Amino acid sequence: MSPLAPGTKVYLACQPVSMRKGFDGLAAEVANVVKADPFSGAAFVFRSKRGDYLKILHWDGSGLCLYAKRLEQGRFVWPARVDARLRLTPAQLALLLEGIDWRRTVAPAEARTPALA
Repeated sequence: MSPLAPGTKVYLACQPVSMRKGFDGLAAEVANVVKADPFSGAAFVFRSKRGDYLKILHWDGSGLCLYAKRLEQGRFVWPARVDARLRLTPAQLALLLEGIDWRRTVAPAEARTPALA
């Protein structure tokens, strides 16, 4: 079960970060490295250097939330360190959190907002 509301944007920070960082340190990573607003309502996912631990920073409207998960076996599937960030769908995030290779899924095109004629 995901603690995120439907439609929440999810960004993966491709570079590993120190898992000693908390709310303020990860918010600074979002602003400086990912080049995004940590208070935008999007979820930002960070991975440890070993790849078995991740943290998610998310603004829920009243405060910052910090979620963490450590795999007891294996590593989280992560892209190459090419960009500062990568956008995921909430379904891909769910696969990532389960330790499944989310890169093999094909996300449908984003639905357009209907316009009045």
